Amino acid sequence: MDAPKEIFLKDYTKPDYYFETVDLSFSLGEEKTIVSSLIKVSPRVQGSSAPLVLDGHDLKLLSVKVEGKLLKEGDYQLDSRHLTLPSLPAKESFVLEIDTEIYPHKNTSLDGLYKSSGNFCTQCEAEGFRKITFYQDRPDIMAKYTCRVEADKSLYPVLLSNGNLISQGDIEGGRHFALWEDPFKKPCYLFALVAGQLASRDDTFTTRSGREVSLKIWTPAEDLPKTAHAMYSLKAAMKWDEDVFGLEYDLDLFNIVAVPDFNMGAMENKSLNIFNSKLVLASPETATDADYAAILGVIGHEYFHNWTGNRVTCRDWFQLSLKEGLTVFRDQEFSSDMGSRTVKRIADVSKLRIYQFPQDAGPMAHPVRPHSYIKMDNFYTGKFLFAKKTGIDFIWLLSVYEKGAEVVRMYKTLLGSEGFRKGIDLYFQRHDEQAVTCEDFFAAMRDANSADFANFLQWYSQAGTPVVKVASSYNAEARTFSLKFSQEIPPTPGQPTKEATFIPVVVGLLDSSGKDITLSSVYHDGTLQTISSSSTILRVTKKEEEFVFSDIAERPVPSLFRGCSAPVRVETDLSDGDLFFLLAHDSDEFNRWEAGQVLARKLMLNLVSDFQQNRPLVLNPKFIQGLGSVLSDSTLDKEFIAKAITLPGEGEIMDMMAVADPDAVHAVRKFVRKQLASELKTELLKIVENNRSTEAYVFDHPNMARRALKNTALAYLASLEDPSYVELALSEYKSATNLTDQFAALAALAQNPGKTRDDVLADFYNKWQGDYLVVNKWFLLQSSSDIPGNVENVTKLLDHPAFDLRNPNKAMNFHAKDGSGYKFLGDIVVQLDKINPQVASRMVSAFSRWKRYDETRQALAKAQLEMIMSANGLSENVFEIASKSLAA
Repeated sequence: MDAPKEIFLKDYTKPDYYFETVDLSFSLGEEKTIVSSLIKVSPRVQGSSAPLVLDGHDLKLLSVKVEGKLLKEGDYQLDSRHLTLPSLPAKESFVLEIDTEIYPHKNTSLDGLYKSSGNFCTQCEAEGFRKITFYQDRPDIMAKYTCRVEADKSLYPVLLSNGNLISQGDIEGGRHFALWEDPFKKPCYLFALVAGQLASRDDTFTTRSGREVSLKIWTPAEDLPKTAHAMYSLKAAMKWDEDVFGLEYDLDLFNIVAVPDFNMGAMENKSLNIFNSKLVLASPETATDADYAAILGVIGHEYFHNWTGNRVTCRDWFQLSLKEGLTVFRDQEFSSDMGSRTVKRIADVSKLRIYQFPQDAGPMAHPVRPHSYIKMDNFYTGKFLFAKKTGIDFIWLLSVYEKGAEVVRMYKTLLGSEGFRKGIDLYFQRHDEQAVTCEDFFAAMRDANSADFANFLQWYSQAGTPVVKVASSYNAEARTFSLKFSQEIPPTPGQPTKEATFIPVVVGLLDSSGKDITLSSVYHDGTLQTISSSSTILRVTKKEEEFVFSDIAERPVPSLFRGCSAPVRVETDLSDGDLFFLLAHDSDEFNRWEAGQVLARKLMLNLVSDFQQNRPLVLNPKFIQGLGSVLSDSTLDKEFIAKAITLPGEGEIMDMMAVADPDAVHAVRKFVRKQLASELKTELLKIVENNRSTEAYVFDHPNMARRALKNTALAYLASLEDPSYVELALSEYKSATNLTDQFAALAALAQNPGKTRDDVLADFYNKWQGDYLVVNKWFLLQSSSDIPGNVENVTKLLDHPAFDLRNPNKAMNFHAKDGSGYKFLGDIVVQLDKINPQVASRMVSAFSRWKRYDETRQALAKAQLEMIMSANGLSENVFEIASKSLAA
């Protein structure tokens, strides 16, 4: 195949023509759909003779009119990707009319307008609108839309689009129509249409100005009982956005539609959000705490886009983090306020380190604002991130979303809540209904606070995770304590050398009793800054810097990067004793967790070395004692305890090795888990017994925390394979009154191969085979298992009658440890690429860091990448990731 074209940020140019209004009309049919568009066009420069180039893909052009005149074939150029109009009226504005024919029932990509599960549905971000009609499919073309939809009334009684419903009625032939109007400018990627057999849960929300907004959540009628939590989440998000950011909803109606076949997880189309059903439907019997939390966060995220993404959008797709990084940050803050801030922060940072840090160190590394791309869809893994929270397929998280959110968080860290809010207010005052850039957001934050952000913009332009080294020294005679920082960003593809960036470091100092020292002053770069608090923010902007604290009576233990104040890797001179001290005493709960994680990573790396050299594995008793003290600390949040006693993942450990050794890391992590379980079994059993509940399921933090701790303890105990603990897990499985507890018990039992595992998996499927979302969890649990011979088990699952490769909820990754696993994944990627390239591209990314492994695994993985690259008709989505992975 010819190499797809790479697109570069530096080549951006303003459009030659703007669209002022767009009137769309859809005549939906079973075999074909007719789309008519009437567009008011104005040239950017009066008298321009530039051609108007419209994007179009898989469209049948029926007619083109300019100012009412029908164009002949010689009046335009048409190819497989574009419709070009070379000669246009030299007027201030003119009307363009285009009729096209499309075939939604044949659209398996689930991009554009497609028909699935009996419904018509759209997905237009990033470049799906060009599959609906010819258009300038770019985000800086903002226009006001109307949309008329007509269809067979018996088959499609519900007709939805953006904005407010203006009129509806019956027409001849058993058909009906609905006319929608969106009074706000939007880019075409926010257009949406849904038609089908749907029922709605209805509610209202009264805004702070007293307007009543109608709220509707649409699903198949049988799923309506499972939408109560989604409605609660929507109303909570609307209230939170008013309280925290002063942002009020701007229309009379807000619709959410849940469909089972939806690539993006969720999509923020103006006033008509479309979700994968997994992120809307929940009941205690069919959804876990993680599902409930994901629904809360994702519904919040998509609603928050109404301002951060819709009212103010991106000038071009390179600026994607402008809306996504900001909105991820906002949904993180929302979830933090609705639950435990510390636990949410731990979860977000863990996700960043597990997925984004490795990406920043691999062939797919790119800045928060990329310099180039081949297929824009490949930057949308953040959309799938939300699905990942509840187990939709494999993803590799991109810097645009998760690291982008950390960049926004650093603004807030530096400015404080009040200063950050001032910056947000100015951003909307300046840019409402505009398509803007990351620099515009930066300028609003800077100007609203008269702030000096030095080299902060480097975060947008440099790929890679900064490595910050910290050395400390204490001068007893002068009563000063010094922290010396050095920063370095490793080379990444296309960026061999890096500049220093702006790194905010939130610091506290602990005295020998474990209390925070009240800081009085810090000397830096010739300036003495007065402080009167127990923590401060150090602004590290150079490659090497020193900060000296005054009036420190004894050598303190520093608590660095509190709350993870910057997305960096940290190397310190803290001893194990210092880390155990922080684990026991740090007032910053995030850093208590962090101290335990650092200790666990160090310990596990040492044990990996022992394993590789055939030395006996011995677990440090101080580590057991340290986690045991956390386990028994009744003053701590129970969900925090569950997080604190959870070991770092195998990927985190391999990421720290020069040559990743999956076998050694797996063996060591399994050993450490079993040793901890064995040594702490009395405490763990007590936790299981003391945290059961027979009361009705409630989704709130105290109950979630209780279940999280109980189920973490149960998983530890079941790992011992002791018959009494297997029986305990089986009893918990059978007596569970909600899916959170039942599925946790199932997962605990599924750790160990054997008849009990097989029987309980069969029982679970037999009980839930009628609920596809629960069955998806059953698939995922088995596909992600590390039991011996699991490649064969997963291969059999592909032939299971409940498995459908076309459904993005059911296409799962399997990054195996041997050649058969790699071949399995490679074959699936090639097969899936012909059906759904977006999902296939996410799966092929499992190979992106193949050079991190031993030579045998490298050869096996490389062979699969080469096989994928040789496939006929390879999509641009898969080509981009596979080619960059091979070139690394």
